[in-house]
Parts: sequence; C-alpha cells; structure tokens
Amino acid sequence: MLSFRLTITSDQRQALERKLSMAQQLGDLRLVKFILTILAVVHYQETEQAALVLQLSVAQIEAYVHKFLCYGVPGVVFKKPSGRRPKLTKEQQRELCRRLEAGPQACDFGGACWRSPMIQQLIKDRFGVSYSVFYIAELLKSLGFSYQKAAFVSDHLDEVARRRWRSRTWPEILRLARAKKALLLFGDEASFPQWGTLTYTWARRGTQPVVKTSGKRKGWKVFGLIDYFTGRFFHQGLEGRFTSASYTAFLARVLEQTTRHVILIQDGARYHTSAETKRFFAQHAARLQVFQLPSYSPDYNPIEKLWKKIKQQETHLHYFPTFGALTEKVDQALLRFEHAPQEILALCSLPEELTLAA
Repeated sequence: MLSFRLTITSDQRQALERKLSMAQQLGDLRLVKFILTILAVVHYQETEQAALVLQLSVAQIEAYVHKFLCYGVPGVVFKKPSGRRPKLTKEQQRELCRRLEAGPQACDFGGACWRSPMIQQLIKDRFGVSYSVFYIAELLKSLGFSYQKAAFVSDHLDEVARRRWRSRTWPEILRLARAKKALLLFGDEASFPQWGTLTYTWARRGTQPVVKTSGKRKGWKVFGLIDYFTGRFFHQGLEGRFTSASYTAFLARVLEQTTRHVILIQDGARYHTSAETKRFFAQHAARLQVFQLPSYSPDYNPIEKLWKKIKQQETHLHYFPTFGALTEKVDQALLRFEHAPQEILALCSLPEELTLAA
C-alpha cells in the first residue's frame, strides 16, 4: 500500500483532463481508468478509497500510480494490443491466395466456385490449421477476397479467336473508321418481357418480397445500334420475332438517316448471317462494311451495358398489366438515351484490353 501523498501541478491536472476527454471520445476505457485512478488518488490520498470508488483492486491502483510516478503525464498512454498471433504465416497466406485464385478443381475439389467448408478443409489439409467455418469469411476479407455472384462463361469460347480479334481486327476497324470518317456502330438486340423481371431488393428478413405479374408470355423486342465515337443511338421496336427481314429493314432505315459511311460490328445471331441478310450487305457494300465479333464475346459489345442499364432502371421489379404499358415504358427509356449521347459513351466503354489494343 502506498504510504506517501501524491500531488500534481495545475499544468499536469489540465493535461490529464485533456487526455481524459480525448480518451472518452475515442472509447479508450483502459486509458480512462488510468487517468481517473491518478485523479482519484490525488483527491483521496488513499489507494483503498480510490479502489473502492473506481471498483478496482488496490494492486491495480498501485500499478497505475507507479507508472505515473515513473513516466509522468507523457506515460499516460496505452499501446494498442497487437492481438492474437495469426495461425497462418505470411507465406502460408500467400500460398492460400494462390490456391484460391487457381480454383477448386486445381485443388482436387468438385465444383467451379469456392465455398467456406471447402476452404476450411483446404487450410486444414494443406497447413494443418483448423478454423471455424464461420471465421473463413473474415479471413478471406483480410486477404482481399469478397463474396460475389459468379458469372457464366461459355465452354465454346475461343480465346485464340478473341485474342486475334482484339490484337488485329479491332485496331484495323478503328483505323478504317477514322480514315473514312465513318459511323462505327455496335449492334445488338434486346427483349423486354411483359411478365417482368426480378432482381435483388431490400425486405424484412424472413419475408420474401413479391412483385405482381401479368403472366403474359409476350415481349417487346428492340433493335439497337450505338456509334462508338459520338454515342449516337439508333433503335427500333418490334412486336414478334427477330428475323432477317426485320433486321435488314432496321438497317435500311438507319442508312436513310445518314449519308456517311457505316461500319457495323455485330454478333453471330442467325438473322445477322443469313443468306437474305448477306444479300442486303452486298447491295449496300458501297456504304456499309460489316465485321463479326468473335463468338461468345458480349463483353466486346458495349451496347450490352446499355441494355442492362435500361432494364435495371425501367423494367426490373415493375408490373406491366398490359403490353402497351410495357412498350410505352421501354420506348420512353430509349428516347431518353437517344438524347443523351454522353451518358451512352460513359456507359458503353470497351474492356481495357481492347482500349490498349487500339
């Protein structure tokens, strides 16, 4: 038990009070107890009384006072605890990241995507370390991973053809379009179903949100073209199926709206490559040149992002009691984007690999 009086100067008291205020704001309870202990001992001059008031042991009170006597006001600070030593070393963490990035099948697991129990088993088998399955998410976040929705990629995708297109064909298209001062049009079609489309939304836990639907198996089809250089947007709605006749009629209407040379980039849909469509291309070869995207490469077609944006804003989670309600909603959105070329350009950027190739 301390047997001497503890006194402090007015400057020391003010410094302690400032630190106390800051510790309270930061929620540093250990530092708050430390400072209150010093002030209590100064006030009561008895460690037993200070311990009773602060509900601390006498030994703890004396330890705080001893630290203050040794280091003064500058010693009234606590270092943040370093925490528990990680079970995996830095090198083991790096190896785990490499294995996760290689995918489950490379680690002899079934399935194409990782799940927490699989990673738990991988860590135990490879490193001899056991983690709770509930901790795996925290571990992955600390290693730079996040929980994401997977995306499909076609098993028919030809990476050699994609690489050839972005390294040779795409730079050639750009040079040609600039030399001819042509419209460089990316084309595609979209379908907007009357029965509606669903996406994620907020709702009370345990209560599934519902959206009314007409149940009508009918959709509003839209042809679209966007100019890579200016964001100009051509579009035409269609009730019924996409066909070679409706496609060529749309292209003829576009050609009527400009006197410039037109370079068209399209995917391999049947009505894009049919004999009837090829005859149309031949008839307009003086003004129209056509290039095909590599198979299964929607990421190389920027108009895909425009369709996605329109659906997100205008049709997801909406109820369309009549077909007219659907067409009116979609046509209003198309018209808005027609008069917003800068917004289209911002939305419809190409993948970085194509930008670099150009």
